[in-house]
Amino acid sequence: MNRESTTAAPLPVGSKDRVGRIEQYGVEHIPEEERHSGPRNIRAILFGGSLTFSLIIIGWFPISFGLSWWQAASAVVVGSAFGAALLAPMGLMGPRTGTNNPVSSGAYFGVAGRLIGSFLEATASLAFAALSIWTGGDALAGALQAFFDIEDDTVPRLVAYGILSVIVTVVSILGHANMVAAQRFMLPTAGLVMVVGLFVYGRDFDASYAGTGEYALGSLAATWVVSALICGSTVASYGAYAGDWTRHISTKLHTDGSIVRSLFLGGLFGMGGPFMWGTFTSAAMFSAGTADAGTPYVLALVDAAPLWFVPGLIYMGLASGTAQAVINTYGTGLDTSAIIPRLNRTQATLLACVVATALVYVGEFSQGIEDGVSVFLTLLASFSIPWIVMVTIGHFRRKGWYDVDALQVFNRGEKGGIYWFWHGFHLPAMTVWGLSTAAGLLFSANTWFVGPGADLIGGTDVGFLVAGIVAAALYPLALRLFPEPSVVFGPAAPAAPPVLAAEAEPA
Repeated sequence: MNRESTTAAPLPVGSKDRVGRIEQYGVEHIPEEERHSGPRNIRAILFGGSLTFSLIIIGWFPISFGLSWWQAASAVVVGSAFGAALLAPMGLMGPRTGTNNPVSSGAYFGVAGRLIGSFLEATASLAFAALSIWTGGDALAGALQAFFDIEDDTVPRLVAYGILSVIVTVVSILGHANMVAAQRFMLPTAGLVMVVGLFVYGRDFDASYAGTGEYALGSLAATWVVSALICGSTVASYGAYAGDWTRHISTKLHTDGSIVRSLFLGGLFGMGGPFMWGTFTSAAMFSAGTADAGTPYVLALVDAAPLWFVPGLIYMGLASGTAQAVINTYGTGLDTSAIIPRLNRTQATLLACVVATALVYVGEFSQGIEDGVSVFLTLLASFSIPWIVMVTIGHFRRKGWYDVDALQVFNRGEKGGIYWFWHGFHLPAMTVWGLSTAAGLLFSANTWFVGPGADLIGGTDVGFLVAGIVAAALYPLALRLFPEPSVVFGPAAPAAPPVLAAEAEPA
């Protein structure tokens, strides 16, 4: 079955994605003959790009929240597995549409309604990019303090942030092939540093570590759930921009199964592994009394390390931190160009890097940034998980068929096409997403606020789960009550679901 319309015009010859060259493709359709990536590159991005403090620090939260080693480790495993299950199918749209997931979601939310996905991806990417630069700068500043006995590390940190930002900007502008090459280099190099780190911090590790005895959310159950949700939401949040990478994969050369497996393994082990390393080192430092809940993780890590290991931490902070930030600023650049079509990918990426750098410097002079990160991650789940659930249901319901030309209507400043629906919005989908998000917030609990639903169940944060469940229940019902035009199903329109036999307005 032909699963995509091929009416979208390709870019001129010479726009191929190659190492050392600036990628010209943005969110426009990438023709099959211009796709040279594969599932191996997905694994390289998720494994190599995750060996950095911006993701390792996620493993710090369960221990700093008061959990024991085994409680924290189980929260990391369960959360990572659940997040990977949500992430895995999100790579299936890109190969069929030749564009990123937010633009692809226009098939379900409308070509204007897909801006929901663009804003979700841009927000998440900016936060993680800023976090990568922030933790990398802290690692360098801490190392300089250890080597040169510097009392005030403010200036070294500010300088380090600037250096990382410049490197991130250059690689992000170069594009996809250069990003993948950076991640491939990180896997053996930063991976070796982390293996050595197991022995360095393992001398203080005690598997019987029982926690602080004071749970951040008041009870063991609530604190464990929040810890698992932070891990799960972090992994699942990558679903919004899995299409950034899979849009370079040819459907003629690679199967759906290979893409799903790569994303699941990358989420569970590629991201869950660094989480666990963060939990392991945190438990070791708490056991030894060299850190507590009020200690910044990266600085505590540097203080607890022997001097000979500090260069390894510098490498993880600078090189690996840069590689992770590139993943996020690259995605933000794509979405910025989708939100503001007048900007091409290069211009939009430059703007994204400037904003991410500004966030880092603002955060440097703000208080409670670590607490803010944990709250942001839990709230992000209530917004992104319903969106992920809905586009996944939509993809399988339509058997993976898309009109790639109709998806590009908004980017070209046009109107009409089979995904135009009502003024560019699919109102049933928009309504379900809004209701699901609201339900999730009602059952959210964090250090900023406790929703009335969460308060009824003892302050446990289940917003992540409630939002996803509501979306999974309401979206199929909404599509049955308000049938979609049969044309959106393509040549294989199903007989079972009720559909409207409506013609699409031409663009």
